[in-house]
Amino acid sequence: MLSLMKLTFWGAAQTVTGSMHLVEAGGANYLLDCGTYQGRRREAREINSHLPFPARSVRAVVLSHAHIDHSGNLPSLVKNGFDGPIWTSPATADLCEPMLLDSAHIQEKDAEFVNKHAWRKKALLGTDSKEAVEPVYSTPDVEKLLPLMRRVLLHMPTEIGEGVTYESFDAGHMLGSTIVALNIEEGERKVRLVFSGDVGRPNLPIIPDPEPCPAADYLIMESTYGDRLHQDLGRVADRLADTINRTAARGGKIVVPAFAVGRTQQLVYVLNQLAEAKRIPNLPVFVDSPLAVKATSVFRSHQEAYDAEASSDVARGDDPFMFGRLKYIQDVQESKALNDLRGPYVVISASGMCEAGRILHHLKNSVEDPRNTVLITGFQAEHTLGRKIVDGQKEIPIFGEPYRLRAEVVKLNELSGHADQRELLLWLKPAVKGLKRIFLVHGELQAQTTLARAIEEQYGVPVTIPARGESFPL
Repeated sequence: MLSLMKLTFWGAAQTVTGSMHLVEAGGANYLLDCGTYQGRRREAREINSHLPFPARSVRAVVLSHAHIDHSGNLPSLVKNGFDGPIWTSPATADLCEPMLLDSAHIQEKDAEFVNKHAWRKKALLGTDSKEAVEPVYSTPDVEKLLPLMRRVLLHMPTEIGEGVTYESFDAGHMLGSTIVALNIEEGERKVRLVFSGDVGRPNLPIIPDPEPCPAADYLIMESTYGDRLHQDLGRVADRLADTINRTAARGGKIVVPAFAVGRTQQLVYVLNQLAEAKRIPNLPVFVDSPLAVKATSVFRSHQEAYDAEASSDVARGDDPFMFGRLKYIQDVQESKALNDLRGPYVVISASGMCEAGRILHHLKNSVEDPRNTVLITGFQAEHTLGRKIVDGQKEIPIFGEPYRLRAEVVKLNELSGHADQRELLLWLKPAVKGLKRIFLVHGELQAQTTLARAIEEQYGVPVTIPARGESFPL
């Protein structure tokens, strides 16, 4: 008797974080991504701490790329008993090591802070402290995970289970990002399921353009910017130069929350070009993120994943990630010293959604001064500090204290690693003829509803917007 092929959505369902999709085929479970949910602290901790299925029931994981909202809960899977292979690209496997170790460190420090605060409250007020909080996962969980990584080159069909073959294509979203195709055979039945991962944009710095959507019966497709259009990428350098020049002229500093992996390297690459062309003042640029420093080293070691322009720069002997007054900072004391440095200067620091890390200290010391600029370069999920800044709230919470937002806020969406509605529709077009259904994930409901309508009107393919925990037969 043939088993039921089934797809269940456990993350990035009507939201942009926590990518996690369970495929049941041939009597086995395969997980597409295992990402960290980001949002309200208590809700995020609850979701990330409690997997919605037994970890031991998963035969293998297929990982689209290294961003934490796609890879960040893999250590929880291992902590709860998973010991199968994790199939992914070589660059993604190498990026996951520093990223997940950094994530574990943050989990450990967060738990330490919460517990210390609870015990202090008990000592001062005599209130009962709740049971000690454990980190969602810790460094040993990551160390157990790393040997499970299986590196697979693009376009290399690989059997990952009985009747299940995995093949990957370049998603053009970040270094090593992939589109995932699963070919599933059960007796006479054959199903081809494609997962877009995060679809990038043409002409992004460093990385190649996304490959077109492969043929599929069913498609799991991201929808982050399904309801909007980006400005022309050609304006990125112009807008970045204008922002720096305008802020420098008033003696301010430019504070840039940026994902340590991908966005930071792209910003450095564009700043390099602007500095060489003398289009910005000769001012200091700091990358203040130990993770970004380690990730940049991985970028340097995977030149096979560069686009033609970046490859040409390297061939000429140019280091795309280093120029004149650029300095990478790892030491905590050096990071703190930046707070006493007078502007103008640029500081790029993680996290990209302003939820943790050194960027919080830079924002605390910058947002109340109207001479300064906060430069937002990526999507900001609901309930994050980054979203509050983008929305222009007059008062924002940093480390639990209110701060007036008086600095200028600039949004540089052109550098987004996510395709907009027009680009998603063009990416999808080659596959529409054979598609039975599209499942939209990794988007807020308004973006998904708008994109679903556009797909159905333009291509006539049925579209479903799954809720968390919803299952569908294939």
